[in-house]
Amino acid sequence: MKNYKLAVVGATGVVGRTALKVLEEKNLPISEYAFFASKRSCGQKVSFLGKDYTIQELNENSFDEHFDFAIFSAGSSTSEKYAPIAASKGCIVVDNSSCFRMDKDVPLVVPEVNPEDIKKNKGIIANPNCSTIQAVVALKPLDDNFKIKRIVYSTYQAVSGAGRDGIYDLENGIEHFQKGDNYINNTKSTPYELKKFPYPIFNNCLPHIDNFLDNGYTKEEMKMINETKKILHNDSLAITATTVRVPVINSHSESINVEFEKEYNLDDVKKILSEFPGITVIDDISNLKYPIATDCTGKNEVFVGRIRRDYSLNSGINLWVVADNIRKGAATNAIQIVEKLIEFDK
Repeated sequence: MKNYKLAVVGATGVVGRTALKVLEEKNLPISEYAFFASKRSCGQKVSFLGKDYTIQELNENSFDEHFDFAIFSAGSSTSEKYAPIAASKGCIVVDNSSCFRMDKDVPLVVPEVNPEDIKKNKGIIANPNCSTIQAVVALKPLDDNFKIKRIVYSTYQAVSGAGRDGIYDLENGIEHFQKGDNYINNTKSTPYELKKFPYPIFNNCLPHIDNFLDNGYTKEEMKMINETKKILHNDSLAITATTVRVPVINSHSESINVEFEKEYNLDDVKKILSEFPGITVIDDISNLKYPIATDCTGKNEVFVGRIRRDYSLNSGINLWVVADNIRKGAATNAIQIVEKLIEFDK
């Protein structure tokens, strides 16, 4: 069996560390690993598969020694600079940033949904936005069977999606609340530092993820819209989105309203979803069973529940979709792409 060499860039970040955990859970035919990060993290030690590794500083020469694959989780600026260098040296890069997602020459891949697009890569494969990944896993089998006409996304996204600073803002808010601090919810009167969000995320829902655009949407909302079209290969698909940051540590929840072109049977929908790879259906409202963030954290599947007919439309349906945004929404999806690359190389 052929053995491969894999690099992880951004190995000390939230996604990078989770990637190491997922890699330990997998039995991939990889014989050599190397871990890179910024100068600030250079020299740190990580324990992986029973061995201690030293974090190396990423530079232009990091990929001179051949790597088969690299997982980049260090932000767009790092990917923009170093991913093409790695690709030029024969390494296939799976990039977690937004840098290449809408590049027409770069496949945007969720392995359960569009694995064949992997074969079109020219050295770089983009990992979609976390909220898009879990959505399209649930939508793909429905689109195949009933043809989706329109999608309305409403997301409830955990602070871990904003990185360490997002988690800090929530935990800091909880700490000050426990101390009995009272404050008006704006930046100037908040008696503690906000590192990530413009307002306290504790006790608030912020309908503002990433920057606002001229059309009134945020970049996060347009990411979901445009990435869904690209992954499902349907530029004419009607999609709208509202993305909201909520005071939850981990795992994104989404309410997805879908209009089909065809009539459907609700039991057929539930059966199709339950049989699709990567989906776990939890839908027993008589016993109050549906997916919640705490149950989905630490797991690689996409969980779907509250599957019900939208009676305002002839062929409408509502779904509640939950997934660990750091695992399936980033690290796990990237590693699944590497698995597919190895499978296609056989």
